[in-house]
Amino acid sequence: MSTSGPVFVAGATGYTGREVVRACVEQGLETHAHVRPDSGRLEHWRSHFEDMGAKVDTTAWTLPAMKATLERLQPGWVYALLGTTRARGKARKDDRSASAVADDYEAVDYGLSIMLLEAAVACGSRPRFCYLSALGADGRSVNAYMGVRKRVEAAVRGSELPFLIARPAFITGEDREESRPAERVAAVIGDGLLGLAARLGAKQLADRYASLTGRQLARGMVALATGDGGAQIVAEVAAIRAASR
Repeated sequence: MSTSGPVFVAGATGYTGREVVRACVEQGLETHAHVRPDSGRLEHWRSHFEDMGAKVDTTAWTLPAMKATLERLQPGWVYALLGTTRARGKARKDDRSASAVADDYEAVDYGLSIMLLEAAVACGSRPRFCYLSALGADGRSVNAYMGVRKRVEAAVRGSELPFLIARPAFITGEDREESRPAERVAAVIGDGLLGLAARLGAKQLADRYASLTGRQLARGMVALATGDGGAQIVAEVAAIRAASR
């Protein structure tokens, strides 16, 4: 499909988000990196993204405000790279000075993603909605994290927008700022076991579950989103890795 217009990246300050902004700029796309207006690091991120060649957007997380921004921008692509961790949500509940945006799976991973989707539908430009989900989100919901992603995927499919749903397994990398030791350990152990499985003939299994760096995931998502793979794309690890090359 042919898509034109700028790119709007929600979740731009996250590990994958930063790389998506970079990959879009490298493709010569007008890229708007969204940063919460109440972020304590707003000036840091403004400098970071502007030095990269992107524009910084500080629209408040309300539906009227987000609708107005997307209607003004008329984007060709909207990236929903929003997510939190259980530890971060608990920390924010204990910190009364934290952001006014409630930081838990239901509020962030679901609530903000759906708000962004509604704004994208309403803006009139029919952007491709690029949603960062997770491997296994199409199966039985085994926890809140997967349950939220399954529900958002269903909403994206029902939106009638062109879409990209990306389902990585583990996202890892030495340059990741967030402290996710369990995920890092699981990725290292998992990749080791999958490497052994591949040598024993189970290459398809290894391709399905291997970890991706933020750079690989971002490059793969942007390549798939801007390519001619059709209006509705669901990409898991192997497809994302192949597109990132």
